[in-house]
Amino acid sequence: MSINTATNHSLFFSPDDTSKDFAAVLRDVQEYISGKYSSLILDGNKNEAREQVKRYIRKYLMDCRIAVKGMTTEQLIDALYAEMAEFSFLTKYIFGTGIEEIDVNAWDDIEVQYSNGQTVKLDEHFDSPAHAVNVVRRMLHVSGMVLDNASPAILGHLSKNIRIAVLKTPLVDEDVGVAASIRIVNPQHMEKADFISGGTATEDMLDFLSECLRYGISVCVAGATSSGKTTLAGWLLSTIPESKRVFTIENGSRELALVSKKEGKTVNSVIHTLTRSSENEKQNIDQDVLLDIALRFNPEIICVGEMRSSEAYTAQEAARTGHTVLTTIHSNSCEATWRRMVTLCKRKYDIADDTLMSLVTEAFPVVVFAKQLENKQRKVMEVMECEILPDGEKNYRSLFRFNITDNRMEGGKFIISGEHRQENIISQSLQKRFLENGMPQEFLKKMLKGGSAL
Repeated sequence: MSINTATNHSLFFSPDDTSKDFAAVLRDVQEYISGKYSSLILDGNKNEAREQVKRYIRKYLMDCRIAVKGMTTEQLIDALYAEMAEFSFLTKYIFGTGIEEIDVNAWDDIEVQYSNGQTVKLDEHFDSPAHAVNVVRRMLHVSGMVLDNASPAILGHLSKNIRIAVLKTPLVDEDVGVAASIRIVNPQHMEKADFISGGTATEDMLDFLSECLRYGISVCVAGATSSGKTTLAGWLLSTIPESKRVFTIENGSRELALVSKKEGKTVNSVIHTLTRSSENEKQNIDQDVLLDIALRFNPEIICVGEMRSSEAYTAQEAARTGHTVLTTIHSNSCEATWRRMVTLCKRKYDIADDTLMSLVTEAFPVVVFAKQLENKQRKVMEVMECEILPDGEKNYRSLFRFNITDNRMEGGKFIISGEHRQENIISQSLQKRFLENGMPQEFLKKMLKGGSAL
């Protein structure tokens, strides 16, 4: 250690110094920094600016001989910077690894959901309801949104892959301060082996779904939040031949990362797009608008990240007019998925339910239902085909299913046992579509035999 560093260190922690409360130090430093270097804080996401701001904080602390009990110099500087230019103690969780969601139930009740299904209550919390509101306001500022009494419910983004939903008083109690759900959607590059080893699905199931997209059969992946829909959809899209043009549409935040490069050169053909919200209705770009635009880009495969509203009608139109469409939807079973599609389609046109049901089942003959079980394991519970018979009747054919054989509590933990089984082979009409779309005969024969390779 140099003499200057040692001197500074001893001065900083001199026994004669009066240890201050962190909140009081924060107020003093905020006033000092905001008055002199506010422009640097606004650019605090850049490494250079961050280090410069920290240097100013260090200088102020040293000049004023300020210490906080139980914190070293570096800890204090990091904590002050996090409070002023980042998101308090939440920063390390928001930008950490293996974290899917942060739930602020109240200013003093925060929990973190990890990608392995574990949920942990944090010992850390905000200093007060007002502190919680201030930090969340800073988060929303990133997406240009204001949280106040006129707008107490906000949906925003911290970045292209972090969504945030917020409620403040009077929508929540005053002593709660704020409630927020921060969803971190990190694109995961899963391999087929990961799904198989984790028990999510079998090789036969995954191969079948991959071949559906490869040979022009549109697929919808259904399930609740955190069921693994997007992860499965992302893997399916990664199996598409590089020569095929893929156009993805996602709502506000990007969960898919499909562009593939080799030696610095892009080798596949992918266009990723995001919706854009605007208070001016004419400037609002929703999934329906992007889907209409997508059709003019001559894509072979269109991915609608999640069907939520009237884009369901446009999606089924695209799927029935020569495009292969992969999408996800919130639903609680395979059969319920087609009914939910009907409900969403009616938001665009008030067409008879029977007519819409015929349209959506023709458009999406294959539906996958994924679920996160009580033991936090993610399973593809069922893959179903809807066969439309010559007389117009519909035959719901379960192709693969996860059958639960044991479900019990043991030592405070859920124990769920079961196995995936192939229930039926695909219908004659789907076989015909596969052949018409170029599937080699030997692939189809292996599929009908239930072989592990298609």
